[in-house]
Amino acid sequence: MEPIVDGRLSIVYEHVSASVTVVTLAGELDVYTCVTLREVLVGLINDGRFLLAIDMREVDFIESPGTGVLVGALKRLRAHGGHLALSGAQGQVRKHFRITRLDRIFPIHPTALAAEESLSAPALDHRTARTAAPAR
Repeated sequence: MEPIVDGRLSIVYEHVSASVTVVTLAGELDVYTCVTLREVLVGLINDGRFLLAIDMREVDFIESPGTGVLVGALKRLRAHGGHLALSGAQGQVRKHFRITRLDRIFPIHPTALAAEESLSAPALDHRTARTAAPAR
């Protein structure tokens, strides 16, 4: 598929199996570009794609509106028994998830393949899957 480009954000998605779609992001996920990401994710969910792996290894900046779009997508997916897994978050992006404690809600995998495999795991109940909170 051709990339969907909105200013500083590029979005490409691929249906890698009958149930899993990998969405690859590159660039900045901010108050302006998050609108396009929301449209893409809502479109995929409306098309019955309820298992989404978001590859963020090429995202170099994220703001709260961007994570808000991901939280909204996760809520929509869970309403359909689906789930969302993230991969490749590093630097400022990873720090943003840690500071906002969203790393406790979203599984963040090292690679897109690991995220994809986590969604395909038959033993995983995607409606209740959560990342374990770190021990204190």
